[in-house]
Amino acid sequence: MMNIAQYLDSTYLKTPEQSGLSAEETLQKDKDLAQEAIDNKIFAVMIRPDYVYEIKKYIRERNSNVVVGTVIGFHEGTYSINEKIAEAEKAIDDGADELDFVINYNAYLKGELNLVKEEFIKCTQLCMQHHKIAKWIIEIAALNDDQIADLTKNISNWAKENFSENEWPKIFVKSSTGFFETENGKPNGATFEGVKIMLDNAGELPVKAAGGVRTPEDAEKMISMGVKRIGTSSALALIKNKSSEEGY
Repeated sequence: MMNIAQYLDSTYLKTPEQSGLSAEETLQKDKDLAQEAIDNKIFAVMIRPDYVYEIKKYIRERNSNVVVGTVIGFHEGTYSINEKIAEAEKAIDDGADELDFVINYNAYLKGELNLVKEEFIKCTQLCMQHHKIAKWIIEIAALNDDQIADLTKNISNWAKENFSENEWPKIFVKSSTGFFETENGKPNGATFEGVKIMLDNAGELPVKAAGGVRTPEDAEKMISMGVKRIGTSSALALIKNKSSEEGY
C-alpha cells in the first residue's frame, strides 16, 4: 500500500461560530489534530489563522517537523489585495509555513483578470520572500471545465513570467475550500475530472486536491494522477485504510 501520509494536509477550518465550539475548544481540537499528525507522520496540519501561533508553538515544543498551513482570504476570496497581504503577513509572523490563498474567482468570472493577476503576483512574492509555500485555491465547483482550465493556465503563466524556475515547486494550484455551496448535490471539492483539468493546465506548478477525498483508494488515485498534496479532514482514516463520511 502506498504511503499517503506524506501527501496529506490534515485539515480543520471551521470557526467557533460554524462549529458551535468555543475558541478554547477549537484550539484544543487543533492541538489534537497536530498531535495526530505528529504521531502518524502526517505531512501538515491546515488550520485557521487565529490558531497558527499556538499550534506552531505546540509542534515546536514536541520537536516535530509537521508543517503548519493556514488559509488566507477564506473562504469567499473576495478580500482586497491589501487585506490578503495583511492577513498573510500576520500568519507568517505567527509561524505559518504554508499559505493557501483563495483566489478572487468572483473577479475572474467578471473578467477582471488584471486584479486577479495582481493579487497572485503580490501575495506570491510575499511568500517567496519569506521562503513559504503559496497555494492558490481556484474553487473548481464555482467554475465550468473551460474556466478551470483557463484560470489554472493563467496562474501557471503568471508564475513563469514573474518567478524563477526554482520557485515554481513552491507555488501550487489547489482545487477547493470545502465551503462553497453547490446545488443539486454537485460535489464542492476535488473531483477526478476537475483535478485532471488542473493537472493538464498547471504546467510546472504542483496541484493540491482538496475536499472530497474520502477513501484510501481515491487518495492513491489522485496521487497516481500527479497531485502532490491532498487536503482532507479525514487524514487519520485514510492512512488507517478506512473510508470517511467527513464533508471535507
